[in-house]
Amino acid sequence: MSASPTILVVAKAPVAGQAKTRLAATVGDEAAARIAAASLLDTLEVVESLGWPVVIALTGDLDEAARADELAAACGRHRVIAQRGESFASRLTAAHHDADAGHGVVQIGMDTPQITVEILQTAAAALESHDAALGLAEDGGWWVLAVRSPDWSSCLATVTMSRHDTGCRTKEALVRGGARVASVPVMADVDVWKDSHSVASLIPHSRFAAEVARAADHEEIGSQP
Repeated sequence: MSASPTILVVAKAPVAGQAKTRLAATVGDEAAARIAAASLLDTLEVVESLGWPVVIALTGDLDEAARADELAAACGRHRVIAQRGESFASRLTAAHHDADAGHGVVQIGMDTPQITVEILQTAAAALESHDAALGLAEDGGWWVLAVRSPDWSSCLATVTMSRHDTGCRTKEALVRGGARVASVPVMADVDVWKDSHSVASLIPHSRFAAEVARAADHEEIGSQP
């Protein structure tokens, strides 16, 4: 693949009460939304530095989100498309097709603010000799799916999302469909409070780490796990 792939960021507007509900169970709705907003901003900063075309597949209302002005500015520098489909899997597949510009798609979410340029380049480089590249998440899901053609993402319709074995099932579905699948290093994603601490420790000077520290200092959270 001679041209740069499109990087697709699948995102949900970080609106209090709607974003990161598992995290919110510990830190509260407002703090969870601020952490999610910081995570998305940090993610967009990394992908911008790649110099690849960026597409953001968004659901929710950014006007109601935490750090709305910053997010509007960051998203405004890129092509933003609405997520479409009845299920999460169908929305992912549709986003791959909507984002594709003929040079492959590298799709991530907004829950891995510790991503680096190098690891995204690794996923893209794998498409030189493979049909897809998949990076599993520590919780059993996956954090990146890179495909040479958006048609490979159609296999997601056969995979149940948000399970402890979603990552393995996704790889099996790709292989069953005939794809040559490369592996990208495993990475943690942020679902619960414990995840936030471990990820923040990897990027101590980030917006994300600052919001995690702010939440940790709140008197209602203190020493909660």
